[in-house]
Amino acid sequence: MAHSHAGHHHEHPADLTRNQDLVLQTLNEADVPLSAYDILDRLRVEGLRAPLQVYRALDKLVDAGLAHRLESLNAFVCSANAERHARTRGVAAFAICNTCRRVDEFADEVVEARLAEWAAAHDFDLTQTTIELRGTCADCRKN
Repeated sequence: MAHSHAGHHHEHPADLTRNQDLVLQTLNEADVPLSAYDILDRLRVEGLRAPLQVYRALDKLVDAGLAHRLESLNAFVCSANAERHARTRGVAAFAICNTCRRVDEFADEVVEARLAEWAAAHDFDLTQTTIELRGTCADCRKN
């Protein structure tokens, strides 16, 4: 499943602030990951001017499992499955195309179980895991 959520209407939690809701909608409508500054550019029309407003909103959305930060891109995507994210203590895996920047989010129970086993064996309190695979998607490989 591609990470383009255009046209999909996620159930937004009722306790989001206006800024958080605007940022989540912006991520939802984007078909590539967005940096904080990309989001700020798109929300200027809504009256958001300060990067801090966007960063605060992103922090809350990431904490809630509604968005993910892709470290290698320093950019954000909305979560395809916030319920699963909460249940699995934040394991998220993404395949990122280096050519078109398309992102596919996927789940792998085997990887999740292995990471949980390692954490338990080392008494490591696992709060979040983000796995990023970088490469070239099938569409770009055809071209």
